[in-house]
Amino acid sequence: MGTGSTNVRKTSKHLDKDRAKLARLHATSANPPAKAGAKASKPSKATNAKRRGTSDARKKATTGKAGKKLALTAKTADKRLLYELAVQSTDAEIDFVDRTFKKLRGRTARSMREDFCASAATACEWVKRRPDNTAIGLDLDKPILDWGTQRNIAQLADDEKSRIKLHLRDVLKPGNATNVDMILAMNFSYSVFNTRELMLQYFRAVHASLVADGVLFMDIYGGYESQRMQVERRACKGFTYLWEQALFHPITGAYRCHIHFEFPDKTRINRAFTYDWRLWSIAEIKDILIDAGFTRTTVYWEGDDKKGGGNGVFRPHPKGQPDACYVCYIAAEK
Repeated sequence: MGTGSTNVRKTSKHLDKDRAKLARLHATSANPPAKAGAKASKPSKATNAKRRGTSDARKKATTGKAGKKLALTAKTADKRLLYELAVQSTDAEIDFVDRTFKKLRGRTARSMREDFCASAATACEWVKRRPDNTAIGLDLDKPILDWGTQRNIAQLADDEKSRIKLHLRDVLKPGNATNVDMILAMNFSYSVFNTRELMLQYFRAVHASLVADGVLFMDIYGGYESQRMQVERRACKGFTYLWEQALFHPITGAYRCHIHFEFPDKTRINRAFTYDWRLWSIAEIKDILIDAGFTRTTVYWEGDDKKGGGNGVFRPHPKGQPDACYVCYIAAEK
């Protein structure tokens, strides 16, 4: 996210604005795979884009079987629904990749693979867009795949269900989940790969899985406040979302974060999700992508809303800005 300032040293006013953006960023930066391709839930973009499509999740999270409103508590809340409600904006994400693919390749994408797909919310959004769109989801976490099948895929129309396939599979070994127009590695999921060798192996597997003019889309976040040990809170309807940056080792890049949820009755789901990552830089990721065989990488930086926040509009940018925090997209063309 840009702040509109290129100064490395910022005034307290600029830092306050950056911290406000960082609080929104924290809604995006979590993903707890214990193994390559596994993830209990997934985060999304920190933008000011409207979180359309969350009304169903909100209704399911706050109503009982008879349709009566329920007060959320640690005992009654489903942490996976809270995650979707607090974090995900799959419609805005699909808007971006769909539009950008067409600009890069001069045609409309039809097939998409969602790596580290978790509940497959993004894949579901994709198949709803056009009657010939197809989606594949890969993840190593069977419980979240089952949950996503019951909660998200079950709500699709029959035709849409026929065009989405989920596989309990390692993204490093995708098998026949190949020959797709786009692959999405969103919500910093790939950060589970904590060595250059593993990341290169993953990007090579992605490169081999794409069609001749395919594109990998991924997001990345950083900024100097991403390295601080801190807890940020954000009020949501019926609960509070907390993002904790618990550990960062500047020499190795080791990074541990937690998501917690708090409720009006003072109960709490502590460490609902925990993420052990490496905090990668944009430059590192771009270099490894080229080594994996991609011909071009483009970074899409978010614009400033002039009020200290992001405006939800991502455009190609050659250098970025030295902000306290940022979230941006990377497109890697085969």
